[in-house]
Amino acid sequence: MDFNIRSAEKHDIPVLWEMLYQSMFVPEGHKPFPRSILDKPFISKYVEGWGDRSGDMGSIAEKDNEPIGAIWLRLFDEANKGFGYVDDTTPEIGIAVIEEFRGKGIGSALMRELEAQAKDYGYQKLCLSVDVRNPARRLYERFGYVHVGWCDTSWTVEKKLL
Repeated sequence: MDFNIRSAEKHDIPVLWEMLYQSMFVPEGHKPFPRSILDKPFISKYVEGWGDRSGDMGSIAEKDNEPIGAIWLRLFDEANKGFGYVDDTTPEIGIAVIEEFRGKGIGSALMRELEAQAKDYGYQKLCLSVDVRNPARRLYERFGYVHVGWCDTSWTVEKKLL
């Protein structure tokens, strides 16, 4: 499949909001979350003000100049933990690929790109949260992310960048 990846910029925040929504795993047979969930502080913190903090970075996957996926990261601290929080120095990843484009290597390409950016920036580890029922869990396992904790029904996973 033909697609390109470019760096995410501050003007991509609307894309990141959409990808944040797309990243929310809905088990088979369950109703999707209402879009208003994006207004909840425990969700909105993943995108709100993205690009304003030192260390925020990400990439957008596009096909025919339309976004089809995104990956981004940011640091959280003990007082404002994300779902996949490990520690104050490990940024948490958000990633999503539009459903019709899943399984075509886009998620893998996004992961490779972000891991390289994060390593160049000096991050030692990355983390994220994934529902154990989410098929994307296999992607993270292939990339070497290991289970280090739980948050409700989700695994907290991390990877050391060498």
